[in-house]
Amino acid sequence: MARFDLPLEQLRTYRSASPEPEDFDAFWAKTLDEARSHDLDARFERVDAHLATVEVYDVTFAGFGGHPVKGWFVLPAGTTQPLPVVVQFVGYGGGRGLPHTHLLWASAGCAHFVMDTRGQGSGWAGGDTPDPVGSGPAYPGFMTRGIEDPSTYYYRRVFTDAVRAVEAARSHPMADASRTAAVGASQGGGIALAVGGLVADLAAIAPDVPFLCDFPRATTLTDRAPYREVAGYLKTHRGRSEQVARTLAYFDGVHFAARGSAPALFSTALEDLTCPPSTVFAAFNAYAHEEKAIEVYDFNDHEGGEAFQQDRQLRWLPGKLTAS
Repeated sequence: MARFDLPLEQLRTYRSASPEPEDFDAFWAKTLDEARSHDLDARFERVDAHLATVEVYDVTFAGFGGHPVKGWFVLPAGTTQPLPVVVQFVGYGGGRGLPHTHLLWASAGCAHFVMDTRGQGSGWAGGDTPDPVGSGPAYPGFMTRGIEDPSTYYYRRVFTDAVRAVEAARSHPMADASRTAAVGASQGGGIALAVGGLVADLAAIAPDVPFLCDFPRATTLTDRAPYREVAGYLKTHRGRSEQVARTLAYFDGVHFAARGSAPALFSTALEDLTCPPSTVFAAFNAYAHEEKAIEVYDFNDHEGGEAFQQDRQLRWLPGKLTAS
């Protein structure tokens, strides 16, 4: 696919037209207060993953509504002192998968927490966390579940789970809570952005080709799923465009970016039809912390930098996680 979005020089100054709800902060404060009314109840059960270099724990914690959410917690073998923590969120349709697929950050000397995404985990990597909350009529996928109102929207539950995942990861005795980073690619990058706007004391975030940004542009620019799910819903539910736009504004990565308080390393790809580069730059350009950088992959689609971006993160993130 040839480049279809704005030229790079325009991307570097592009600003989203996504309207920020007046009660954005109040909405999220109330949501997280409600979640924290439930005991976090983070449980770490050691499992034999047949791996010699790491220790693996099967994690369960209370997320949105007190619902049980699963995760993996991976430590370098023989860890005796608290380590910096990397909390990772996974891409659309996937779950936490199997432990041996999560060796990168433990190999770099970090504690690594991987959150399962509720209701997902059958598109590629398997998952173990159900979503016990129903919704009204929805287009196939997750993007329109509960989209009638911000209080019922699917990503309200996911973003709340993600904040609680950070709290669960920090609760382990081998985690240095003061050195915590949030990372993820695609949907995981969008979730990491949300966490960066909702958790004030992170050391760093690294959203890679992030999804869930600049909904007004994304939902009208690309024909590719998952954004296309919103168009599919509105094609059937005529006359609900304003209602849907109002809901999505509470979950737009652009508004979380405006509250980002930690150094950030973004990435985008100029031929990305899934998460168009203008939507990523919308979040990057709105990102509040002065220490931010973005890697641009000129001739890539949604795969972005893949191992090259991981190498970039391995060079960048340790400097943000050093002990003070």
